[in-house]
Amino acid sequence: MSMSEPQATIGLTTISRTVASLAVGVVHSVERAVVGEGRMRTARGNAWEAVCADRARADQRAELNRLVAELTAARAASQRPRRDRQPVG
Repeated sequence: MSMSEPQATIGLTTISRTVASLAVGVVHSVERAVVGEGRMRTARGNAWEAVCADRARADQRAELNRLVAELTAARAASQRPRRDRQPVG
């Protein structure tokens, strides 16, 4: 029984991975050159932007809830009989 070494073949997946790896490297280099080192997007930067966006949405939601409550109270006050209304001023 002879032991032959497996032949190293380049398959389609190997070529695809190589091309993808090179493409990522090129995109990374181009981004660094175009935007600059300090303005490159990072995972930390993306996470912070997401946190800020969540906070902004929460603030908008709270403001909308406050406005709805204010309008509801004003509508309820306008629908009460005149004798129950408090004088203005």
